[in-house]
Amino acid sequence: MAISRRTVVIAGLPVHVYSEGGLEAISGPVSVLFLLHGRMGSAHQIDSVAEEAMKVVSEKRQSKEASIGLIVVTFDQRNHGERLVDTFANGAWKENGNDRHAIDMYATYVGTAKDVSYLIDFLPSYIFPSGEAEVVQWSVGGISLGGHASWIVLRQEPRITLGIPIIGCPDYLKLISGRAKESEIPFEPPYIPKTFLSYIQQHDPAQASYTISEASNPFLGKKILVLSGADDPLVQWSCSQEFVENLQCTPDMVKEMANFVWDNVLVVA
Repeated sequence: MAISRRTVVIAGLPVHVYSEGGLEAISGPVSVLFLLHGRMGSAHQIDSVAEEAMKVVSEKRQSKEASIGLIVVTFDQRNHGERLVDTFANGAWKENGNDRHAIDMYATYVGTAKDVSYLIDFLPSYIFPSGEAEVVQWSVGGISLGGHASWIVLRQEPRITLGIPIIGCPDYLKLISGRAKESEIPFEPPYIPKTFLSYIQQHDPAQASYTISEASNPFLGKKILVLSGADDPLVQWSCSQEFVENLQCTPDMVKEMANFVWDNVLVVA
């Protein structure tokens, strides 16, 4: 079945919705996967990723019936793509001398996480105004900056039950302190304001009680596939390793990458 891409403008925010055969062909229960692009990127640049994900699912449907439909949703992160207002703010310390790099980057993907929650609130009303289908499950995946944002979403948004952070880091203090050292930037104000540090310590995924089996653990019961490159020079695995190993992520998850959403969402009764 052909993959359809439709742009829906939600209160001024262009949102791109990928589906099998168009939204008109969807009925019954459906799962939504938010796919988030990387730094300096845009929703347009991950068109092929969204389309390929849909094609994999479409091909699987030829041999096995799924009880739940799938749509993939992309949008420009703040200050990216059609929402770009300040190119300088997207640069890093070494790239263009942006002194506010630490704040700008974190604020961007915290804002993206809030956008995801906002879209969960309103997207169904825009694409299924007469109740043609019902969204029964929400997932998030992202690459690089989108991977970072995915971790924020997984911590902050209880309606998201599955995540696939790709080259993303859940521990911002480890990530940005290492980058500051490499860039010969002191880890102190004005580069790292005290108010900013306090916010991270309260809200960052790595600061959550992620090892306990109690309701205060925001990751409890969520299915997470973590994909990171051991030799990645920008988002080093060491920044994520302690957190991820405590979540008991195993190498088998990588082997199941292509089937993750299918097996854990679409064919689950």
